[in-house]
Amino acid sequence: MKTKLTLLLAVLALAGGLRAADSDTSKADRVDVQFQNPEKFTDVKDTYMGTDRGRDAYLEMFKEYLQSRAPRYLADGQKLTITFTDIDMAGDFEPQRGPSAQDIRILKAIYPPRLKFNYRVTDAQGAVVKEGSETLTNLDYQNDIGTSLDRSDSLRYEKRLLDDWMSRELRARKK
Repeated sequence: MKTKLTLLLAVLALAGGLRAADSDTSKADRVDVQFQNPEKFTDVKDTYMGTDRGRDAYLEMFKEYLQSRAPRYLADGQKLTITFTDIDMAGDFEPQRGPSAQDIRILKAIYPPRLKFNYRVTDAQGAVVKEGSETLTNLDYQNDIGTSLDRSDSLRYEKRLLDDWMSRELRARKK
């Protein structure tokens, strides 16, 4: 009896895992994230990224974040396509501080995060529900209480911009 129960629990756990993986795949299918000329992005072209691999890892974090968060704001059957044309992370490098500070991002009010992108929301039939171009920035990013809670996330300011935008622009579309 214990063997049957153990086997049943294992099968149920596996089925739940497969369903969760399928759910993650369907979320990713609903959000298409593209980067137009990323080698020209304000921060990606900096020596901070160093290599194409560094740049790609950085951009992949944006992609994964949007693919996990945006579906909660989309109505059933809707798809979001977002194409970034520039990403300027909060802070900047100040070479005048010397070679030892070359890889340290300095956060100051004069270096706010800025994201530029085009987006399109389509319904299940492919008809455009909404589209536009955005330039998101937060000049008061250092005083935003929501971003100060997770200091370990290097993209916390940029993610907050995206969350605010999705809540404002996409939530109204959900039925």
